[in-house]
Amino acid sequence: MLTEDGKHLYVSYDEYHNQIEKLAIKIHQSGWEFDTILCLARGGLRPGDILSRVFNKPLAIMSTSSYRSDAGTVQGNLDIARFITTPKGEIAGKVLLVDDLADSGQTLNAVIKQLKSNYAPITELRSAVIWTKALSTYTPDYSVEFLPTNPWIHQPFEGYDVLRPEQLIQKWSV
Repeated sequence: MLTEDGKHLYVSYDEYHNQIEKLAIKIHQSGWEFDTILCLARGGLRPGDILSRVFNKPLAIMSTSSYRSDAGTVQGNLDIARFITTPKGEIAGKVLLVDDLADSGQTLNAVIKQLKSNYAPITELRSAVIWTKALSTYTPDYSVEFLPTNPWIHQPFEGYDVLRPEQLIQKWSV
């Protein structure tokens, strides 16, 4: 649900999963066949996992991090892992790069540059996200929702960013 001022988008678990399913439909209807899904952790893990299951393709993972301060609300320096975890040895062939959103575009631009420079076995690379913000400097190949007001997206699992084990113990103690 987008707030009246357009500054916040609140997404329920059902809406989140519906958006991933719509993304799968867009990818499928494009007719593009790919060999592997490469998701960017953390934001791309959930969409990547679901797309991997829907398309029955192996899931590779590349860890990236830029939103670390204030419970993940402030963007800092971008860190990109040197290695990709994949069940098939080295990542190769046609690769679908998956993240949750194209926010500033910084992460996707940097990752794609690194993949093109350091992973020659990748023969074709396309990208897929749930949301694309208007301010993004990167335009994904597949996206479900364009957000012209650049809202902060409140994803359903963000409560875990501030939840600690002690709080879980308190919650579940009888």
